[in-house]
Amino acid sequence: MTRICPATPAARAAPPAPAPLLCALALLLRAALAVEHVPMLLWSTQSSPWNPDTALHEGHIVSTQELTKLLHPGFTQNSRNLILFLQDTLSIDDFTYLSESYGTKNPFQNIQEILQSSPSSLLLPAVDCKATRYLLSFLQESGNWKLTNITTLDVSQLQVNTSKPNLLLVQLQPPVSGLSEISALEAIAENDKVIGRLTTDLQEKGINFSVIYTAVRPSRISRRTDVVWESRRQLMATEEEDSSSYPPLDVTTGNATCILFYARNFSLIANSSVLIDLTNATFVTKNVVISSSECSDTNTTLSLKYTKPVNGISSLEIRFLMTNKFYGGSARNWSTIDSIEIVQDEEKFAKFNVSVISAPAEYSFHCQLVGTSNLYPARLIPSNNEAKNWQVFISGLQIQGFNIENNQFSYASDCTGFFTPGIWMGLVTSILLLWILTYGIHMIMQLTTNNRFDDPKGPALSVPQTE
Repeated sequence: MTRICPATPAARAAPPAPAPLLCALALLLRAALAVEHVPMLLWSTQSSPWNPDTALHEGHIVSTQELTKLLHPGFTQNSRNLILFLQDTLSIDDFTYLSESYGTKNPFQNIQEILQSSPSSLLLPAVDCKATRYLLSFLQESGNWKLTNITTLDVSQLQVNTSKPNLLLVQLQPPVSGLSEISALEAIAENDKVIGRLTTDLQEKGINFSVIYTAVRPSRISRRTDVVWESRRQLMATEEEDSSSYPPLDVTTGNATCILFYARNFSLIANSSVLIDLTNATFVTKNVVISSSECSDTNTTLSLKYTKPVNGISSLEIRFLMTNKFYGGSARNWSTIDSIEIVQDEEKFAKFNVSVISAPAEYSFHCQLVGTSNLYPARLIPSNNEAKNWQVFISGLQIQGFNIENNQFSYASDCTGFFTPGIWMGLVTSILLLWILTYGIHMIMQLTTNNRFDDPKGPALSVPQTE
């Protein structure tokens, strides 16, 4: 039996040392912040198949194992039609921040109405990003699903065979975080319309289904976990990449690297229906042939050849055509991507003209979003009829085709313009205030004082009206 000794007066005066408790709390907080998480919304046209009791206490981040256990009952329902709406970025704060920032505009109006009217729904505020990244693979392994990729906004022609389980994958438009928040609001509102249109169409056809709406990574939390512990932070500091990030693809001639290419997501959509994700094949597994790439001081071509990237396509080649020219206006050389070409099965040829992809020849080029969408900062414009059958999405692009030193990217020239709307607003306001100040100083300088005064002992001073 342990004896508890009474405290002496000196001991009673001294406060208990909180160091062990604070250290434990700090370690727990640091571990929680180190896990990236995204929200996940689930609803069904049937009674609730989920049991969230073990996964929804405050501050809990749903792991991969917990999500698997949570979703498994939904696969045993009589109707096994599942829709997966997958977005590039989403955070739980988006549901309140975007709605409150723009007044009457609610970008999640359809989702809110669906959740309120559905027989069962579930919101998971925090799901580990590792779980969402492998969600599609888990769903495909969990049952004999008929996978259907839906990439077009017109879903009225969708036909669902209810005699077998169906998994409908909808790749939603990514919010354009590199542009203004108004553009991000419009992108999310458009995704909300797609969700409402597809679910309403299936309900009108009398089809029972379950829905999962989530994202690959968060949109509003920093990847850096040490900013909480630092008392200072450098302005414009570069965020650290994930520990699982992959190196860029490099093309070498002899012992020198002449092309570097990196993308966080590199995907194509053929004929508005076939999704071709080339990210892993290009950067992770390296199932790509780059031997046809060409390098010189003035012209460089990055050639990426894939064998059977998806069913129905036996070969696919993507070319990035870059040039290095001297421009007298800036008195220096600039490297540009003039065009991007896609060759399918050595027969179908698609060509895109490129806008806003240029950088000083000594620099690399970086852009958050590059593709065929009008919302992207760097847009690919179809140059022939075949190009209209393709959609291109590249996020986190960085490329350099000239003047590479030490096998590393040079300083990056970003596609985002230096003069953002905020900077223009500040400049216009400053100029207006400066003009008011100048006008006030000018009016003060025009003031004059009297040079003659009345003498109480003499006659009254008479000032003519002309003075």
